[in-house]
Amino acid sequence: MIIKCIIIDDEPLAIKVIESHLASFKNIELLGAFNNPLEALEIIEQGQLDAMFLDINMSEMNGLDFIKNSRHDYQIIITTAYREYAVESFELDVLDYLVKPIPFNRFLKTINKLSQVINQNQSKKDGYDGNKEPFIFLKVDKKLVKILLKDILYIESLKDYIKVITQQGSYLVHKSLTGITEELPNSNFIRVHRSYTIAIDKIQAVEGNQVEINSKKIPIGRNYVKHVKDTIFSNNKNLHT
Repeated sequence: MIIKCIIIDDEPLAIKVIESHLASFKNIELLGAFNNPLEALEIIEQGQLDAMFLDINMSEMNGLDFIKNSRHDYQIIITTAYREYAVESFELDVLDYLVKPIPFNRFLKTINKLSQVINQNQSKKDGYDGNKEPFIFLKVDKKLVKILLKDILYIESLKDYIKVITQQGSYLVHKSLTGITEELPNSNFIRVHRSYTIAIDKIQAVEGNQVEINSKKIPIGRNYVKHVKDTIFSNNKNLHT
């Protein structure tokens, strides 16, 4: 699914940075960049917008005031140089809050979050479609790789990297286990150890404080045991030790 978005920001350099980041994603279509919300009204009113990258402090109109005074069914990502508006922004139900200068790795997290929300909303509208299965982008060897969430078996932490093991193979990614776990839906992914996050539906067996996935025995950390087992057995009614 192609995600259609616009940028609203009165700083040319800020627009260029976001445009450059967006160019890395084939599933994102940039419909335009505008200096203030008033300039963007025509394209907004067409009703084809999926997401908006919105600055706060602009000369013609404050971004937060625009949100408060407009009805919208698209996702809003705040892009600003100021951290102090984060609480107010999230109270207005924005999808994410990016502080300038926006590093690509942080931007990637936002796009993954946006893609999941858009796909989930679309699935609710028209039912399951194999072409709209949830996915995540991972930066592997300077290349963005699209991985379907249903293909992930487990993720292992390797110091400053993680290894994402899928049904097709494994990927080494410069990212923290905490970071990747936060990006995955907790309905099917759970951290079981300081070094492992697993896909709950891929568990083949539970033995003591270990789970088995694809013949790999993965330990359950002492501090994770109760939560992990409660979650596993609430999701796998037919699974027994």
